[in-house]
Amino acid sequence: MTDPRTMAYINLFAVLGTLPYLCETDAEARELANVKRVTIGISVKDGPCGKLTFENGGCEVTDGCDPCDIKLVFPSCEKFNAMIDGTYTPIPRKGFLKLGFLTKNFIKLTDILTKYLRCEKKDLENREFFEKSTTLMFHLILSAIAQIGNQDKVGKASASYITDGTVKMSAGDFITLSVDIKDHKLTAVHSAPEKFTSFMAFDSVETARALFDGEINAVACIGTGNVRVGGMISQVDNVNRILDRVALYLA
Repeated sequence: MTDPRTMAYINLFAVLGTLPYLCETDAEARELANVKRVTIGISVKDGPCGKLTFENGGCEVTDGCDPCDIKLVFPSCEKFNAMIDGTYTPIPRKGFLKLGFLTKNFIKLTDILTKYLRCEKKDLENREFFEKSTTLMFHLILSAIAQIGNQDKVGKASASYITDGTVKMSAGDFITLSVDIKDHKLTAVHSAPEKFTSFMAFDSVETARALFDGEINAVACIGTGNVRVGGMISQVDNVNRILDRVALYLA
């Protein structure tokens, strides 16, 4: 089972939270974000509050929705999730003079992101597309792990058993990210850690992709050696339990 509130946090800080890495990865996205500073504040009743800042070809996603140039207020988590699904259109509370960015640049950015995150199998036959798509998927899943561990009832139960430290997650030499744990709260860190207390290492980007697409099982991969774990195993075990729930929310 999933809940709308956790889904709203995932949509804001994991799905839309992947836009900064999209701008780093895709030239068209970078051009759409190549504007003078524009901020979109998103406030969801009984849910998340965050801000997307676009400037000079980049994007930053942060907590708190004020101050902002454009403000979108949602009466419920369900309505915000419906916007992400494309079935609800909010009316901005402020920022009418900058609606062009919202209705053109921002919409195009989310369309490009969708192209990479919800692609067809045939699209992945192109190696460049495969690598870009998998990079974005890795960032998305890392952020989703943190949101589920902090917001989802089952995820929080797993997080309650995780001791403080850092779990490094990597796919061969392709990409390395990490999850920081402090007082049972998870933070996604989109860079390689200098130090870590445990690790989960996929032998290749192909293995990571297959796991993310639900084609293989992490436990089985550990048995075959395609996934290696080490350090404080209890940390990895509980993060992996949370990872299992990511598929439920991102299906």
